[in-house]
Amino acid sequence: MERSLNILSSTTSSACGGCTTTGCNTCKPVAPPKDERLKLTRRDLGRVALAASAGVLLSGRSNASPPAKEQTPADKPALSPDLNVVQKEKGPVMTVLDEFYKMGPGPSSSHTMGPMRITYDLFRRVSKLPDDQLKRATALKVHLFGSLSQTGKGHGTDRASLAGLLGKAPATCPPEFLDSIAAHPDEEHKVTIGPTTLKLTLKDIVFDATKGDFHHPNTMTGRLLAGNETIFEQEYYSVGGGFIEWKGYKPPDKGNPKYPYKLAREFKKYLIDDKVPLAKVLLENEMSISGKSEKQIWEFLDQVADVMARGVQTGLNAESVLPGPIKLHSKAAAMMRNVKTSSKGPAARAITTVAAYGFAAAEENARGHIIVTAPTGGSAGILPAVLQSLRDINTPKEKIREGLLAAAAIGYLCKHNATLSGAEGGCQAEVGVGSAMAAAMIAQALGASPKVVANAAESALEHHLGMTCDPVAGYVQVPCIERCAYGAVKAWTGYSIASEEIPEQRRVDLDTAIAAMALTAKEMNSKYKETSEGGLAVSLVLC
Repeated sequence: MERSLNILSSTTSSACGGCTTTGCNTCKPVAPPKDERLKLTRRDLGRVALAASAGVLLSGRSNASPPAKEQTPADKPALSPDLNVVQKEKGPVMTVLDEFYKMGPGPSSSHTMGPMRITYDLFRRVSKLPDDQLKRATALKVHLFGSLSQTGKGHGTDRASLAGLLGKAPATCPPEFLDSIAAHPDEEHKVTIGPTTLKLTLKDIVFDATKGDFHHPNTMTGRLLAGNETIFEQEYYSVGGGFIEWKGYKPPDKGNPKYPYKLAREFKKYLIDDKVPLAKVLLENEMSISGKSEKQIWEFLDQVADVMARGVQTGLNAESVLPGPIKLHSKAAAMMRNVKTSSKGPAARAITTVAAYGFAAAEENARGHIIVTAPTGGSAGILPAVLQSLRDINTPKEKIREGLLAAAAIGYLCKHNATLSGAEGGCQAEVGVGSAMAAAMIAQALGASPKVVANAAESALEHHLGMTCDPVAGYVQVPCIERCAYGAVKAWTGYSIASEEIPEQRRVDLDTAIAAMALTAKEMNSKYKETSEGGLAVSLVLC
């Protein structure tokens, strides 16, 4: 390290040093004579880079550039310290499958799926109230605050919230029902709560204050009313990724993992040194943390697979202009139709087929239909595309289950040691992680060794590093949909390379790639973190 730092300082020598003030920029760097300039080898340069990277990781920021401008409360509202999402401490991975693979409407896990989960929870709560209270009920209303009120129209927050109030579960709500709400905004919908039947419309979802002293930027309140009297009220928060909390929220009790791990190398120790199968590690952890039975876990994974596959098939049969100001035409159906008569050869047909599956599921997300976060709404086309392509080659259901477990393990590690949020880490954290998960799924489902599974995931993640999140007009369409298609193709590429190379000769391991993503996320300009203030979002002019 010392030699590397000496090399670095010798290449940037200056006349500065004669005074006590440093960094005043009054002295010009003085280049050494030509014949005395230090010649660096590739190895020296590598040591310099390593030293600089180590400094970043230890200090938390790079010395090569000034610290990023601190965000003001107006830029990024402060989160209440009472929220469980804020209180979580780093320990072993404790995420479980139903927290990770969440089913509900797109296009946004925080602005669409979360609110629908909230209003469905509200529906269930008020349904349990005593009949004497319910008999007096005259209205059921939801108020949206903060970011939900500011951008909720574009994300279909009101439509999803109304569906939840009407007792539609996020995972099973028919897409046609969500479409009908959007197409007929003034239509009245009857909902029976105990002895009372109420008539609800989109006007019962109120876009309230966008600024205020909220517990969370995505705050909602639900009220059951008897005239002007409030019978029942609950305040909720859509805290991101489809997760929800509420006032007085207490996280469910969890057990301790049987195989605790924080890093990929710790996880691989169980697989390689102790020779415990990957599926067993994850299954045992799932049961010990969540308390669910093996049968419940397999049933849940089968439901996840079915919802993913249904999204692909629905998307392949739909041709439309997607909602919003971009006026983007869907492509999946035409791609799939054309590939059947293509003369471009087997490689092109295979790639186009996988890409079409990715388009299909991602376009369903853009339509606001039911998807699975994998790991997010913006990346929800990748895993379904890979799953469908595995089904195309008759991969058994049991192997699909194991593949979904392997994918979850990669997602857990990325969530635990970096981020899954485009608002925190750019698109590398969404599509990059989704592609890595899909590569691991392929490898596991096709019987690869643990090292190949990890290498396939690393390869897919590595080649998404630095990808920015720059959605045009704030919609999860351009470039998000095409990126899902590319992410699925890259997943197959990552697996293909990892399965043919000598696993021990891979120089970059999964932990290193995840650490690189975390560092890149920290140093990425905030314009490229889901703000629609940079990249394609400002380069593409909508007419």
